[in-house]
Amino acid sequence: MTNKVSGTALVTGASSGIGAIYADRLAHRGYNLILVARDTARMETLAAHLRTETGRAVEVLAADLSVPANLATVQHRVASDAAITLLVNNAGVSLNGGLLENEPAVLARLIAINITAPTLLANAAGKAFAQRGAGTIVNIASVLALAPELLDGVYSGSKAYLLNLSIGLAAQLGKAGVHVQAVLPGATRTEIWERSGKDPDKLLPGMVMDPGELVDAALAGLDKGETITIPPLADEGLWATYERARLALAPHLSRREVADRYRPKLAA
Repeated sequence: MTNKVSGTALVTGASSGIGAIYADRLAHRGYNLILVARDTARMETLAAHLRTETGRAVEVLAADLSVPANLATVQHRVASDAAITLLVNNAGVSLNGGLLENEPAVLARLIAINITAPTLLANAAGKAFAQRGAGTIVNIASVLALAPELLDGVYSGSKAYLLNLSIGLAAQLGKAGVHVQAVLPGATRTEIWERSGKDPDKLLPGMVMDPGELVDAALAGLDKGETITIPPLADEGLWATYERARLALAPHLSRREVADRYRPKLAA
């Protein structure tokens, strides 16, 4: 237990899995907590345990982030509570099947939770943190942002959005003293698999990471000041090569004239 208070961390999707472990690790690091999720009972159980074990203040804020009024409540809290120094955008859902196997309401809910909610919460936190000259935003994305062919493009697309959002925010907010990190987990043993009707051990035998190890690695990356943290990636040079190739495209992506390869070829 540490007596030093690091500020308050607001963690979404905090009732189980990665979010609950972030809550545990951050409380042990000296953060007071605001836990956000739908399952009040599970959050209350976690909160009671963390209060006893760490002595930190832990508040439960029940909210379904797919409901605009609920999301607005959390936004307001992030924007107005000067004690909040860390936002962990962890809440997320997957699909049972892909784009063509799901009804519009299910797809809309994924977009609301995986894209709209973290965007609006990052907006609120970014403005508040920049004004104070300090703060941290952590967005839980996925390695599928880099490999959309592995599963359906809806879920991976939502995580690619979070990766882009994080890179853009990091560039914008770094000068204001705000750190932004995107965490890209590989397959991790959480309830999201069961909810989406998938068995990770059948899909990816021997490749599923423990969520505790995932969060510990993510926090190690945060301590190192990383913008992008990929816990399963052993060879950091692969990411560096990818980034160099991506950045090398930039000078060639906008021109006044179309590329010659798209012009009609004249007969000899």
